[in-house]
Amino acid sequence: MLKIKSYVKVKSIAEAYELNQKKTALVLGGMVWLKMGNRNISTAIDLSGLGLDTVQETDDEFVIGCMTPLRELEINKRLNEYTHGAVRESLRHIVGVQFRNCATIGGSIWGRYGFSDVLTMFLAMDTWVELYDAGRIPLTEFVNRKKDNDILVNIIVRKQPLFVCYMSQRNSKTDFPVLTCAASLIGEEARTVIGARPARAVVVEDKESILKNFKHMTNKQRGEAIEKFAEYAAEHVTTAGNMRASAEYRTLLVKVLIRRTWEAVGGMKNEY
Repeated sequence: MLKIKSYVKVKSIAEAYELNQKKTALVLGGMVWLKMGNRNISTAIDLSGLGLDTVQETDDEFVIGCMTPLRELEINKRLNEYTHGAVRESLRHIVGVQFRNCATIGGSIWGRYGFSDVLTMFLAMDTWVELYDAGRIPLTEFVNRKKDNDILVNIIVRKQPLFVCYMSQRNSKTDFPVLTCAASLIGEEARTVIGARPARAVVVEDKESILKNFKHMTNKQRGEAIEKFAEYAAEHVTTAGNMRASAEYRTLLVKVLIRRTWEAVGGMKNEY
């Protein structure tokens, strides 16, 4: 059971940050995951009155408030045009529309959950997080950062030239994923992200530069590079077993989903 001693709907981020310095205080997101646990909270901090529930677009970036519901991202026309529908694909399997109307992007990113479709998708873009105290840091750095008492204010997606594809494997349509995969070309950089291993999502390091210059390869060269990288990733991405799948099955999925996502990014197949 979740027990809350004191509830505060803050009037500023500064107030939220001050309250959150107590170890037993907690910032509330959409409350869809938090409410299922057993926890005693001295001060529950509500950010819903700060106007942080919108997606704003500038010439250079998308600024997504931490309280923005996942459903808003799923149906946001400009964000999905930029990602070629990948954001919508990453969100549409998450439980149901009612759930996605409650769950927030801030809670999903701050939690850094192993099962998170959201984390996998946003790691595949040039994404930064804006923290009240620490300022802006890359999501690739934030994902490995030790949890502290800072406040996540915004998620920023820089509008670099982007080709991206997202895929997941599930045992049933709205269940947690067995494995998630996103492949992207961010400018000239080839990036691959694997999540639900079942540990949190990781960017696969291409230490052999197999996908280097992928953008300029012929279709034949791309096909060969994709096969080689799929084998490489299956050997180097750590997986484990749980109630949804074995480590061996997940390793097979790493190979399959990497091949499919990169074929889509390379224009060799249309997976959506």
